[in-house]
Amino acid sequence: MAAELKTWERPHFADGGGTPFLFYVLLGDINAAAPMSRSKYRSSGIPDGVEVLQYGPGGHPGVAASFREGYLWDQFLADEPELAEVVAQCEHCTILRGEPTDSTTLNYLRDIVGMITFLAENGGHVIYDPFMFRWWPIKDWKEQIFEPAEAFPLRHTVTLVSAEDDPSLKWFHTRGMRKFGRPDISVHNVPAELEAGVTDLCNRLIEFQAYGKVILDGQSVSTASLPGGGVIRHAGDLDDPDFNNVHLDITLRHPAR
Repeated sequence: MAAELKTWERPHFADGGGTPFLFYVLLGDINAAAPMSRSKYRSSGIPDGVEVLQYGPGGHPGVAASFREGYLWDQFLADEPELAEVVAQCEHCTILRGEPTDSTTLNYLRDIVGMITFLAENGGHVIYDPFMFRWWPIKDWKEQIFEPAEAFPLRHTVTLVSAEDDPSLKWFHTRGMRKFGRPDISVHNVPAELEAGVTDLCNRLIEFQAYGKVILDGQSVSTASLPGGGVIRHAGDLDDPDFNNVHLDITLRHPAR
């Protein structure tokens, strides 16, 4: 009998939070039909509700090239020029996308992480995560995502910091929470003295939600690192290009400056 895989628990799970959606792209001529070791990759295979699509020069030849454009590709070219040169020649890509049917645990994430690692080791050159705005070299993916053998939600999401019209203020906003079926996070007009507290708040909300918690509309912000009086509101829709997701819009009470 095959050994049971460790369950990635979701201890705060509550219904009504939303449905996870996964979207990953691997560039390379991948042999998806190769046998996968369940124990080695800690994966039961493709989660129910997720499909694997493969494209190459024999059908839809422009799909692989469609991911190699825009700011994110230009940044990848600058950061990883040698790898990007190899990826630029790839005519094949494999897409994993869909809504896992069971999100009461994070086993769907465990399974997809293992499956992506298996595919990467069978012809992949790089993994593209559009929700995180990130190109993953295989080595980095294995070290940061696969080898820890735990969910680590902060490694599946990113907190971006952008300028506001007022140069003394920043906008903190996350991407990647759609993988967990939960809203991303947006905090506008953050002064320098609250940046550390807002970073802590974003990290806490990422982990609470990833492990299943549902944040209610109108809930107050309660953390020792920020002034009291802040409010969380649900906002946006899945087509919002800033998040590709709905989000929590957090208004803070600023201290006297």
